[in-house]
Parts: sequence; C-alpha cells; structure tokens
Amino acid sequence: MDIKPVQIRMARAALSWGVRDLADKAGITANTVTRIENGSDAKQSTINAIRGALESAGVEFIAENGGGAGVRLRKGSPRGDPSASIKVEDLTAENDE
Repeated sequence: MDIKPVQIRMARAALSWGVRDLADKAGITANTVTRIENGSDAKQSTINAIRGALESAGVEFIAENGGGAGVRLRKGSPRGDPSASIKVEDLTAENDE
C-alpha cells in the first residue's frame, strides 16, 4: 500500500512530531518532507524511509476502504497506549529521551 501525503501529516500529528522531527528520524531533509506532504513526487526509497520512521514510532497505516486512508497508533506504543507513557511527575534525567 502506498502512503498518501495526508497520512504522513496525520501520522506526524498523532506523534506530535514536526516536519524536522520526521526528517531527522527518516534521514532526509525537512524540505523533502514538506514537498511530499504537499503532493510532490518522491523516490520510493524516500517514501520507504518516511514510512519506516513512522512505523518504528508506532504508526499503523490504514488502507483506503471507503472511509478514506488513515493512520492509527499501534497498541502498546508510547503515544498509542497511555499506560506505556511516563507520567510527567515521574520524568527524570535517566528517562529523558
């Protein structure tokens, strides 16, 4: 399944990532992310890098099945499962990402 620009934007929003965050995780430039999100063509290797970065962070891509293409966070991922997250009051230098 090819991912759509809107799915990339939705995935970033679900993860609370900016364009630069995704670019850093995917090993590409922020301008490339922006161009792809705006509908420009990209090399398959670039799309694969974006998809890999997002999936590694817990994103699952949902195929267009009459309701439109979408994303969701995998159960158990820190953003998709509140019990897997660190509570604010428990943050320390040791568990700071």
